[in-house]
Amino acid sequence: MRISAFAFTGALALSVAAPFPVGAASAAPASLPLGGGPSSGCATPSVTAPPGTEVESVKGVRRAGGTVTFPAVAPQPAPPPATGVPAYCEVTVTLAHPGAGDHAHIRIWLPETGWTGRFQAIGGSAYAAGDFGPGLANAVKAGYAAATTDAGVTPAYLDVGWALTSDGGINTPLLENFADRSQHEMALVGKEVTAAFYGRRADYSYWNGCSTGGRQGYMEAQRHPDDFDGILANAPAINWDRYVPATLWPQVVMNEERDFPAPCVLDAFTQAAVKACDPRDGATDGFLAEPAACTFDPRRLVGKTVECEGRKVTVSAADAEVVRRIWDGPTTPSGEKLWYGVPVGAALDALAGTKANADGSRSGVPFPVPAVWVSTFLERDPAFDPSTLTYARFAQLFEQSSVEYNRVIGTDDPDLAGFRAAGGKLLTFHGLADQLIPVQGTVDYRERVQELMGGADEVDSFYRLFLAPGVDHCAGGGTGLVPTDPLASLTDWVEKGQAPDTLPAAVTDAAGKKTPRALCRYPLITTGSGRDTENAADGHHCAPASKAALSPLSAPTADSGGSVTSDDGTHTDRPELAATGERTTSLLLAAAAAVLLGLGLVTRTTGRSVRNRRR
Repeated sequence: MRISAFAFTGALALSVAAPFPVGAASAAPASLPLGGGPSSGCATPSVTAPPGTEVESVKGVRRAGGTVTFPAVAPQPAPPPATGVPAYCEVTVTLAHPGAGDHAHIRIWLPETGWTGRFQAIGGSAYAAGDFGPGLANAVKAGYAAATTDAGVTPAYLDVGWALTSDGGINTPLLENFADRSQHEMALVGKEVTAAFYGRRADYSYWNGCSTGGRQGYMEAQRHPDDFDGILANAPAINWDRYVPATLWPQVVMNEERDFPAPCVLDAFTQAAVKACDPRDGATDGFLAEPAACTFDPRRLVGKTVECEGRKVTVSAADAEVVRRIWDGPTTPSGEKLWYGVPVGAALDALAGTKANADGSRSGVPFPVPAVWVSTFLERDPAFDPSTLTYARFAQLFEQSSVEYNRVIGTDDPDLAGFRAAGGKLLTFHGLADQLIPVQGTVDYRERVQELMGGADEVDSFYRLFLAPGVDHCAGGGTGLVPTDPLASLTDWVEKGQAPDTLPAAVTDAAGKKTPRALCRYPLITTGSGRDTENAADGHHCAPASKAALSPLSAPTADSGGSVTSDDGTHTDRPELAATGERTTSLLLAAAAAVLLGLGLVTRTTGRSVRNRRR
């Protein structure tokens, strides 16, 4: 199996370092003078073992600061050094869970000067549970005490050698570390060490993460609502048990359809769809405010020629079918929708990666995160070749993933009553052009929270979501309406009670010029001047989203058998074809899932549908 390390490096580069690490624009709490310093130097502190753990070691080392360098972590090169870092005390605490054979390392950086009274925990990326240094450095530069954890798993983005035991079973203790408990333990230990170093507790504590780090933030809100006053969790990898296998779908489609469009062909479909649907939000700016409502029919491009690396390629009907299925998202062989597809307007070649072969043909190159999940966690065979997956086998594995792993790492519980009662605030932005984590999964979760907890206005009192037109995964590409400092907005909400109605953002043009914009809070969308209800910034406005953009698992699709194409390249689906979005879970599956949950087991099963367990 060949996995695309190149695609990973390009698409996730900035999610690893957290593009919004510090909230630099946010002032320190008014009650605390800047410059709070240590009460005991960098002496090794005493640490209380969190419940169920043992403290194996504690080590404190003073670091001079200045220019700080960071290691290269495959498949990524070393990130740029951080400059102007204040002198800090680095405390490393190693925890173990008796009988688990694990060693989880918690790193805490404590600035000697300029502490603002804030504590910040930093999340991970892909299969790395924590930060490798850049996030910590940026946090202490902004006056935070900062912490992260490796959860006792391999400190790498793609190495999941820890996942299987010697007899081929799942290493459940380490999976639980990665999924949940190590982040909670890091919060407890990090805040205790911070209090010991400064002689008093932090005034406010924050979580900061994107992608995997976003999922971890949501898990904290769901299971440990007292850990943080504010959680910034962007492009969250929630619904993990469904979203991760779903992102292997583009490879399954290409293999089953025996058609592997080149990146330039895929880009042609994306650009054509954006051109057709862009004006509908009131501004022709190259970004889609409602990609889920765009019903551009990819068959419109069949027969057209595309320039690909100096040669002309004719778009085929097979190419259009591949793109249609990728946009529509994974289904069962009978057509029942399982999860969301790549948003229209997002780059397709991240998940539909291909390579040119010596004979002139092309073959698939799967994105590593879902490929590793399927091979190691589902097939229990790291050498498994995902190119062998059929539509039927994919549907089985999708169901297996949810049955086996939802309890451990699904991170989709809509009950945030504990977090609300604790006074916590959760702020999320998600790019509408996210090529790796379908934004509709985050919308789906927010809708379920609203359904359970009293509607949009009530949920807005503690949880706000902002959808960012044109923005890719964790804003790694810098395109679209990129938030400028969401952590500052979160700290203002937590510390001053200033809930953000809009999120400051900016668009950067080809010359590097930034134009201020603002993102609207869900369920409003950021539009042009077409159908405004309130001003957002510089000609952009906030307007209600269309029904299609809000409907869980029922967005319009360009179904080749049931659409009517209009002159602008969009189409209208037959009503009966749109009805496949919502299904109810079978009683047999519900009973099986209940048994698994009640026993606390992670057991390998297949063949039972759990795709709408959410209902």
